[in-house]
Amino acid sequence: MHPRLGALAALRLTDPARKVEATRAVFAAPPRGPLDMQPLRTPGDEAGVPGRPERPLQVSATDVGKRSPFTAEGRAALIHSICHIEFNAINLALDAAWRFDGMPEAYYRDWLRVADEEALHFTLLHAHLQSMGHAYGDFTGHDGLWRMCEKTRDDVVGRMALVPRTLEARGLDATPLIQAKLRRVATPDALAACAILDIILRDEVGHVAIGNRWYRWLCERDGLDPLAHYRVLYRRHEAPQLRAPFNLEARALAGFTAEELDELSPGRP
Repeated sequence: MHPRLGALAALRLTDPARKVEATRAVFAAPPRGPLDMQPLRTPGDEAGVPGRPERPLQVSATDVGKRSPFTAEGRAALIHSICHIEFNAINLALDAAWRFDGMPEAYYRDWLRVADEEALHFTLLHAHLQSMGHAYGDFTGHDGLWRMCEKTRDDVVGRMALVPRTLEARGLDATPLIQAKLRRVATPDALAACAILDIILRDEVGHVAIGNRWYRWLCERDGLDPLAHYRVLYRRHEAPQLRAPFNLEARALAGFTAEELDELSPGRP
């Protein structure tokens, strides 16, 4: 099977374990022909996209409940929330690899690698959650990541601008804050979670960098100014407001320019 069709097949799977297995298999399989073959999408391909289990129950972001790391139940809910983010991140990486025809081969290879790494993150977090006496689906979750995928379903420039380098980049900011709280708790499960988050943070810098790379490539291809067009896309698709504090070091490592980082300074619109 062509890897991009394999990505679509994995994207449609509803069982998390099967989705992880299929995703990692697509990335590991030897290449069979060029990944930039075109066109690939056909009418009806949207059916079953994305495949998700019946649980967790999807609620609004304001209704997910408290996830204090200072109680065992709160820590489990916190790990579940990150596990849910990583499950959605598998879907969004697979969708990026399948959905957009006409991109260079390196684009598809990048997103298949991201999907593989997101599958690993989900596996690590789910195993840890199970060691705490819970499983994926035991708590509620919200759908913010995938909603932005829906908004940018026909716009690869918007997808690169607003999913990896906006929504996922927020994880670069949030992860060290979560780790600091878990280290204050200092229970064995909290410290084990910190170690997993170290792996995720390292990999997510690379994922955001991929978003930055392809956003800039697309802007150059289309004759767009990356900074000015980002503002247009941000307003057009009603992206969530970016909130301080920002992990400027990680963002710089992920390829944000000095001008882009300056945009995050206090007092800037």
